[in-house]
Amino acid sequence: KPMTIGEWLITFIITYIPIVGIIMLFVWAFSDGNHPSKKTWAQAMLILFAIAIVLGIIFATVIISLIGSMFGAMGSYS
Repeated sequence: KPMTIGEWLITFIITYIPIVGIIMLFVWAFSDGNHPSKKTWAQAMLILFAIAIVLGIIFATVIISLIGSMFGAMGSYS
């Protein structure tokens, strides 16, 4: 049977709790006793988190290198 709106609301509220939410995503994604929809959703959320982390690292690296090159260029004019 499909999950009810109340079950989804509780699921979302639990995921909003910082560390507990991430732990619960792993529990829901990899344990066998959960609803198939919740399991698939948790796996998709973990994939999105991984993509966001990789993109964040790339973005931070680019910004830091740009700032470093600007400061390096400032020192060459003196």
